[in-house]
Amino acid sequence: MRRPLEDITVVAVEQAVAAPFATRQLADLGARVIKIERHGGGDFARGYDRTVYGESSYFVWLNRGKESVELDVKDPADRRLLDAMIAGADVFVQNLVPGAAERLALDAETLRATRPELIHCSISGYGPTGPYRSKKAYDLLLQCETGLVMATGTSDVPAKAGFSIADIATGMYAYSGILTALYDRARTGAGASLHVAMIDALGEWMSQPVYFSRYGDEPPRRTAAKHPSISPYGPYRTADGTVFLGIQNQREWAALCEAVLRRTDLTADPRFATNTDRVQHDRELTELLEQAFAASGTDEVIELLERAGIANARLRTPAEFTEHPQLAARDRWRPVDTPGGMMRALLPPVVGDWEPAMGAVPRLGQHTAALRTEFTPAEHVSKETRA
Repeated sequence: MRRPLEDITVVAVEQAVAAPFATRQLADLGARVIKIERHGGGDFARGYDRTVYGESSYFVWLNRGKESVELDVKDPADRRLLDAMIAGADVFVQNLVPGAAERLALDAETLRATRPELIHCSISGYGPTGPYRSKKAYDLLLQCETGLVMATGTSDVPAKAGFSIADIATGMYAYSGILTALYDRARTGAGASLHVAMIDALGEWMSQPVYFSRYGDEPPRRTAAKHPSISPYGPYRTADGTVFLGIQNQREWAALCEAVLRRTDLTADPRFATNTDRVQHDRELTELLEQAFAASGTDEVIELLERAGIANARLRTPAEFTEHPQLAARDRWRPVDTPGGMMRALLPPVVGDWEPAMGAVPRLGQHTAALRTEFTPAEHVSKETRA
């Protein structure tokens, strides 16, 4: 089956989440992704946990469909191999610690001096300049620096997001930037030097609460699972559990009052006249909704909301999500081979006319021997063998 990037080769000196997330998506589109891993240990994300047949849940998520080569880039023979692979690559991606790419001559200026058509993508925490340029950066730390932690949680306790949101945001912009550069190169023949900083990527995703707080002259509203500036929007107790619902406009508010709450008088109540009023009186509104739902189970409340055209959701655990009936009905799971056994993996979100590659998750150094044979000139092989 033809895939859009099947003629593209990517070499990635990568670790952790952000860069591997970007390159895995390129692999899903058919690109050949050669993952350079540290000799003796590999990508440290391999050791985050052992939950998927002995493999890290992070690693199997981020690295399917890649070739793993274990190298010591300071060893002359290994460096020659790396240089040979880069010489044949369309894209080079790195997220080494600040300054390491320059010290190893893997920076964009060096690599593109002889290959201006190369697309070089660097990922960092804070960007290549400024007082934080040399500062190490991990996901939670960027959530702190961008204000996300102070915008999440409850009024008493701020909280982090429950997944690697800074890394994912960064990986998505690296991915889209690389695709843009490939498109531009197809038209102009010119490569690109890309840099994606985590503070910029997550900062973009934080724009709405940033603008609300900066120009609204008030601190962030930490409202747990409720929306901070729309009401009613969040969790409401039923007789046997919790239902989530969201009201986006006055028409939906009127439908909720009439068809679900059976309280048409609430549409004329000045406490709830506009969204701003409802946010101000959210506690009273929550009491009214939960009183109305108290005699009904979650299934019954969801049925009422559906008939009224009110958006709603069940509260599911991550494990329950894997059994979601909508995913099953749309055939959204595929088998992926891992070193420990076959797992089910979710297809990428974009649906096209091609089937994503969904290749195997590699063992550390699984492809080292084959890549040495492919990229090492014969004269070097014979010399090293004699040595």
